[in-house]
Amino acid sequence: MTSTLPDGAAPPSTGPEPGDGREVRVPYEALLDETTACFVRLGVPAARARLAAEALCYGDLTGMDSHGVFNLGRLYRPLLESGGADPAAEPHVLRDLGACVVLDHRRALGLWAASEAMDLAVERAARCGIGLVSVRGATHFGCAGVHARRAADQGMIGVVASNCGGQRIARPPLGAAALLGTNPLSVAAPALEGRPFVLDMSTTVVPTGRVRTAARDGREAPEGWLTDDAGRPVRDAAAYDRGEAWLGWLGGTPATGAFKGFGLGLAVELLAAVLPGAATGPAPVALEGDGRPGGSDDDIGFLVLAIAPGALRDGFDEDAREMFGTVLDCPPLPGQGPVRYPGHPEAERAEERRASGVPLSVPLHAELTALGLRLPIAPENR
Repeated sequence: MTSTLPDGAAPPSTGPEPGDGREVRVPYEALLDETTACFVRLGVPAARARLAAEALCYGDLTGMDSHGVFNLGRLYRPLLESGGADPAAEPHVLRDLGACVVLDHRRALGLWAASEAMDLAVERAARCGIGLVSVRGATHFGCAGVHARRAADQGMIGVVASNCGGQRIARPPLGAAALLGTNPLSVAAPALEGRPFVLDMSTTVVPTGRVRTAARDGREAPEGWLTDDAGRPVRDAAAYDRGEAWLGWLGGTPATGAFKGFGLGLAVELLAAVLPGAATGPAPVALEGDGRPGGSDDDIGFLVLAIAPGALRDGFDEDAREMFGTVLDCPPLPGQGPVRYPGHPEAERAEERRASGVPLSVPLHAELTALGLRLPIAPENR
């Protein structure tokens, strides 16, 4: 999931210093074990703490560091310690129709609860051909793709869509009030061996986490990420948390297709939040005040879907391999390439980082150490 802090709230000042490009590599298993132990200290039961750690470290393993352990101290620990997420929460079944289930997550930590929801959808799909789990009362769940991929690992198609609860970050094209969150969407499916298709995207041009990691590192925001009130590009990534810049939609400006990203965001809001009865960003209260980002990411809603292709027809796996293989065989432009599909580069990166360690900035390593994580540096980095 993409939003990381209630908008208007700046990241803690104790985090990594901007512009520090140094990094070290930490063995993946050590990072996973220590993150698990941190969640256990925060009250999460051991098995679910491990599931949460796997979901969080997936971001660092695949290169989506804006959704990795960068958020352990700045998001998840405060969320658990404040009661925003209940470490001992047990999801409650509100309605069970066999292939379709409605759950109240009761503020369970989304990092593990979303994975369990996908496992339930996969179990129903194995019986019925399709499994749909509709959730309300949820909390932040990190990368949507890590949960969707659980279906792909079982030979199924997985879909995950989430809103940001009552949090409002982005304005509609031509609108003057923030109405929607970043509303992520992920689709995963078997493709080539060890290289599943995993599309994991926000419906805004980037998630807020990427803006904040750019600000942390002292990097400019690429043109198109942020605009000011007049629609002019803003390159200072830190301007977002100062309330001086707006996040854009996929498609760019209203003239170039911003209604596509906004329309996808509304579709996610409908399927993920209105369907189960979770909080929504577009609510009458959003039209009060000055229209700036606001609200809170309480009562998040999401949709989890698993489809068992083998229950529908024979030959899906072979056709999928042929399709994705054709994508890989596409000739690149001169001096460019190679051509890859979503999920392929991430799988390659994960393999490399499992072998050689997960890169962490030196300040982030120090921040995690201060949280009590014992993170050895990989031998070749000493």
